[in-house]
Amino acid sequence: MTAATRKSKPAPARPAPPPAMTAYADDIYGWAIEQAAALRAGNLSVLDRENLAEEIESLGRSEFNRLVSFYALVQLHMLKWQYQPSHRSASWAVSISTHRKHVNLTIADNPSLKSRLDEAFERAYLQARLNAINETGLAPATFPLDCPFTRDEAMTRPFVYE
Repeated sequence: MTAATRKSKPAPARPAPPPAMTAYADDIYGWAIEQAAALRAGNLSVLDRENLAEEIESLGRSEFNRLVSFYALVQLHMLKWQYQPSHRSASWAVSISTHRKHVNLTIADNPSLKSRLDEAFERAYLQARLNAINETGLAPATFPLDCPFTRDEAMTRPFVYE
């Protein structure tokens, strides 16, 4: 057998290197898509565990902050209703009703927030009071430092514009 008639065997194929992952700081959307795909595929070794954990924690904080924001909108219009009776409007009553629904939906979607409802309500009042001062032009002393109504009142007291 001559060298020309001998067939050479191809070298064994090397596995392709894994594709480079997008850096968190360069493109968070691309990074998130890649992290989700790796997680679903069970490719845990390529996960950016530190940033992934931070993003998951951030998502939880975001839901809490969303609850605070909805409570603040309820409280803002309740304050305006109480301290500016001559300016009452149907839109204030609608806002209270709408944002109560958002509070309830947020809690229904995130039942573990129930343990932090009082904290969320208290934080919300700080923002509601500042917004009421800015929106009404009334003196800051008009609005109490502590919320003048309970969380239960904020969620159940009827508001009807006539």
